[in-house]
Amino acid sequence: MKPLTALTPFVGDSMPYLYDGSSNEGLRVCSVYAFHLFTDGPGEMEIEGVRYPIGKRTLIFLRPGQPHAFHVSPAHPLASHNLYCDLWDDRSPVSLHRLFIYAPLPFRLPQQSASMPCAELEALPGVFSLQPYPHLYEAFLHIVKQYNELSFYRNETVNSLLFAWMLSWHNAVHMRQPRDYRIVRLLEQLELHPERREPVEQWWTLCGLKRTYFHELFLRETGMTPKAYQHRLLMKRAVHLLQESDLSITAIAERLGYPSIHPFTRHFSAYYGASPKQYRLHPRQNRDERGNPMRMQ
Repeated sequence: MKPLTALTPFVGDSMPYLYDGSSNEGLRVCSVYAFHLFTDGPGEMEIEGVRYPIGKRTLIFLRPGQPHAFHVSPAHPLASHNLYCDLWDDRSPVSLHRLFIYAPLPFRLPQQSASMPCAELEALPGVFSLQPYPHLYEAFLHIVKQYNELSFYRNETVNSLLFAWMLSWHNAVHMRQPRDYRIVRLLEQLELHPERREPVEQWWTLCGLKRTYFHELFLRETGMTPKAYQHRLLMKRAVHLLQESDLSITAIAERLGYPSIHPFTRHFSAYYGASPKQYRLHPRQNRDERGNPMRMQ
């Protein structure tokens, strides 16, 4: 079983397309992997007989030989950024000469992109909204732009960008992502200034919610209680200040709202398994294999 990091992407073609309900959007299969990023909706996408809604910033991910059809009204055509690629072969890519077969002809492709057993790739959804992930949306558009504009090292650049994008998309799919607009708005504000340590009472007031429902909604959206989330933000900011500033540990404790260095050191050590001084002296020893700060379980 291959890991997702074993991918060797090759982008064979990228093109803008306007879906308007024409006959070539009917049931068909393609010989390569394909991404379709719709900028608007509504419409419908059929994949292996199941229909899915198309909304603003909907991403469609199709595998080679996968039957699919687009159901778009001629009265409301939808623009899409299409990208055709191989994911396991950058030496003899099929996506340079992709092939479609339309129903009612038998779906028998003479050649299609190589595929490898990869549970992580198989788990990626065929339909996914990038609306809550503006960084992924903009990054995909950047890949398309680079493909269309680069004159030198286009393949190397675009293929590397797609590889990084696939890994980022995998993370987004498997990480908890708040969707309620009130919680999303609150978290954006908290990320800006975690050292302010506003009372949690202000959080539900800002969201316009009553206390009990706010706590239930916050836990459901983030997987954490408000207090635990606030503490995590403080510890993340502490790591940033230790690594990126010349402030003394006492000054960092004061910056984060602690009355003295002692409770700060106690909290930091319990969270990361190393004191602030140890962490600053040996930051690499306190990071996991992905380069993220380690924390005690």
